[in-house]
Amino acid sequence: MTEPAGPLLTVLVTSPRVPAGLLSRDAWTALGAADRVYAADLTDPVPAAVATSGIDVTAVAYDSAAQAARELVAAAANSSVVWISSPDADPGLTDALAGELTRQDDPPQIEVLVGSWDLPGARLLDAVAVMDALRSPGGCPWDAEQTHASLAKYLLEEAHETVEAIETGDRQHLAEELGDVLLQVLFHARIAADEDPAFDIDDVAAGLVDKLIRRHPHVFADGDAATPEEVERSWEQIKATEKPDRAETDLLAGIPASLSTLLIADKVLSRASRRGIPMSYGERRDLGARLLALVDEARASGESADALLRAELRAIAHSAPPSAAESGPGSVPDSDA
Repeated sequence: MTEPAGPLLTVLVTSPRVPAGLLSRDAWTALGAADRVYAADLTDPVPAAVATSGIDVTAVAYDSAAQAARELVAAAANSSVVWISSPDADPGLTDALAGELTRQDDPPQIEVLVGSWDLPGARLLDAVAVMDALRSPGGCPWDAEQTHASLAKYLLEEAHETVEAIETGDRQHLAEELGDVLLQVLFHARIAADEDPAFDIDDVAAGLVDKLIRRHPHVFADGDAATPEEVERSWEQIKATEKPDRAETDLLAGIPASLSTLLIADKVLSRASRRGIPMSYGERRDLGARLLALVDEARASGESADALLRAELRAIAHSAPPSAAESGPGSVPDSDA
């Protein structure tokens, strides 16, 4: 049996997004060696898992962080004590412990022991839980009445705002807008969970993982694609296998009609290039052919005609002189006002 560690207060911090019993070896060692183990609520996942393992856990009810700090420091004066942090991380307790220890003539040692860590992407579990709460009974009445159709406009809006954040180079704005796009994914998946036939966010994620692995055999299997161009050709072959009903010469298949016309043109030209399909627009001089040629020129230079045009419009808007409506009395109002 492990000997007690002497006067020591260990604050055991764990991730609420990791299964409660999956603690580090150091955490289990500290729990087994402690004279006493305390927690605020024995029904919380980690205290419950520790108690199930055969280690006694005592509940310490407190009205304030200062009261909890006094009791824990007093308990650790002559023994080894482990405090299992609550899922909310016990707001204010760390500061209260620091204040209490400074008032002691001979304070016990204190250590913070991390018993489990979040994996990358763990906060996505929080986002799923929040979305579930919003759509469940007792949640938000507006969220509860939304449908796929009612949310469609927001998905488009958030996608466009994300593109704008990318093009303006505002990193903080981009992070926020990506969160808004993620919200739409979570929202639609949560709505679908209540439908028949149903699917949920795990089904969405599983489908995505399967597709990514299937379309990257050069990473996850024995495929061979060493350059971006080879990857794109591989994608075309894989997609052709996945969707055999699509004609090889149908360059518009699967492209949403609501997409920007410039983006559609870029995608069609890219497909034609990869599939070796000749394009005849260069033989004509009508306006449509010339526009398509400009899109191809941008694509050949590694740029997006759609993005270039938006950037030019922003530059014009920012450098434009005050409108006539703003130039003083007697001016002619802007026709768009």
